[in-house]
Amino acid sequence: MPSSVAPPPAAGSDIRTRGGFGHWASAWGPVILCIGVIAVESTATFGADRTSGPLQHFCEFLFQRHFTQPEWWRLHILIRKGGHFTGYGIQSVAWFRAFWMTWRANDPTRRQIAVHGMAMLGTFCIACCDEFHQTFLPNRTGTFIDVITDCSGAFLLQLLVWFCMRNRSITR
Repeated sequence: MPSSVAPPPAAGSDIRTRGGFGHWASAWGPVILCIGVIAVESTATFGADRTSGPLQHFCEFLFQRHFTQPEWWRLHILIRKGGHFTGYGIQSVAWFRAFWMTWRANDPTRRQIAVHGMAMLGTFCIACCDEFHQTFLPNRTGTFIDVITDCSGAFLLQLLVWFCMRNRSITR
């Protein structure tokens, strides 16, 4: 009966992979899901001109008050940039989890540093692709400020993961 466990690494190699299809799907499924959500939200349908009205109605209902246009404009920007910050933070954790589940190294500290770096790189690449795509849409703009916002959210959540893992064994 074939085993779903990968063979041991070659002599001198410090990288090991794990699991069969189910393991890989569990590891990388959230990354693909996050990329899909970002791709959908990157369309013209989710441009500021189309989200402003529904979000304003929702916020006015939620807070039981009317926002003046200047107030709403500032709040809408905060909501949208907060979405970038949070969404890409979650994306970076999905990248981290996938790399952590599928990449092994003999040195746990080196592994953790490498996996954090790969998670940040994956997040940066998706953020750049997202902003580049938006430059082709009539009601969207692709800006490097958004890439910085995206990567800031990713960096903050990577720091949180780092500190959470600091106090537990990372050799798993």
